[in-house]
Amino acid sequence: MPSVKAKSKTAPTAKTAKSKDTSTAAAKMKNDNVSPAKKIEELYSLVEGIDIAMLTSRNFDGTLVSRPMSTQEKRPRVDFWFVTSTDTHKVDEIEAQPEVNLAYYNNKSREWVSVSGTARIITDRDLIRTLYKPDWKAWFGDEGGNRNGGPNDPRLVLIEVEAHEATYLKSNEPRAVQLFKVAKALLTGEPPKIGDMRHVGKKELEARR
Repeated sequence: MPSVKAKSKTAPTAKTAKSKDTSTAAAKMKNDNVSPAKKIEELYSLVEGIDIAMLTSRNFDGTLVSRPMSTQEKRPRVDFWFVTSTDTHKVDEIEAQPEVNLAYYNNKSREWVSVSGTARIITDRDLIRTLYKPDWKAWFGDEGGNRNGGPNDPRLVLIEVEAHEATYLKSNEPRAVQLFKVAKALLTGEPPKIGDMRHVGKKELEARR
């Protein structure tokens, strides 16, 4: 039976595992030297400029599934929310496994946002009618009766996501400058810094609510 000492040589420590997960480029861009309030402001400013989020949930066979979802306008005490139909598989998936990820990417600025959180399905008909927007109707189709994509359509439900943590890249430079830095990196071998990457923790997000 191997000794404890022998086992410790083969088992990677938490510190070692963490260092392998951090790339040189990511380490260079990491910059959390701003206030929590500033990070929250930047986070939601980035999200507001990117209409579509890729919502990733876990399927019943354990695989991860991502779907494009249109982010709705910010509401008090709700971090992120979306509209969907009860006819989609993601409703059942979220009810069984509520942990999700939201990913946003701005192709023009190369800015991005990644949010980990817990989702829940909201079926409050009064709330849905209050929040309803006419453009939702385009995504539901008209099956006759009240199943017409209108505010009383029983298929309409909300997905609310409570964020646990978020990471994002914020850039204040034009795309031309970013491309120049990438080209320079190819010549120098030094990873480019095209923005500031920040992390927003659970306590910071809770304080914002």
